[in-house]
Amino acid sequence: MKKESPPHHLDVKAFAQAATALAGQNPLSEYERLIHETKGFGADNKLSWSARGELRTDATGAAQVWLHLKVEVKLPLLCQRCMTPVEIAVFGTRSFRFVATEEEADAEDADSEEDVLALKADFSLADLIEDEVLMDLPLIALHEVCPVAVKLATADPGFEEAALQKRQPFSVLAQLKKDKSD
Repeated sequence: MKKESPPHHLDVKAFAQAATALAGQNPLSEYERLIHETKGFGADNKLSWSARGELRTDATGAAQVWLHLKVEVKLPLLCQRCMTPVEIAVFGTRSFRFVATEEEADAEDADSEEDVLALKADFSLADLIEDEVLMDLPLIALHEVCPVAVKLATADPGFEEAALQKRQPFSVLAQLKKDKSD
């Protein structure tokens, strides 16, 4: 099923039981935290996403609720080397297994290869999508090759001259010693 924006209220268990799939594309402007990361730029850039629910049977024969998520977006960030805009492509694919409680999710998440979340009656797929994009952002945004020459050194033209003219603390003592000997 095609949908423009991801639902803010999703019954994940029913979604998985029906083996439903949703997909869509919506502007970055709908994601407050992503817009904050881009400093308001790229609000019209499209974030593509798809979600698919699934029930799997575990080794004990119990049904497990799964959600498979894919996201793709280009975010305009600031290159930390040349300080000009750089478009960073973010692609993410992740699967989530759902359990009954937060306590169970906390206990199982550390030992599981997949991400484990708690089933909630009011689950926000939109928030999960935004979380995944934020976690997939690079620590430092950089161009592979910066479009402008990168200034790697800084210098204050008057710094060395001022340092030479700066009064030396022990020169006062030397002057006192010289005046005493005269």
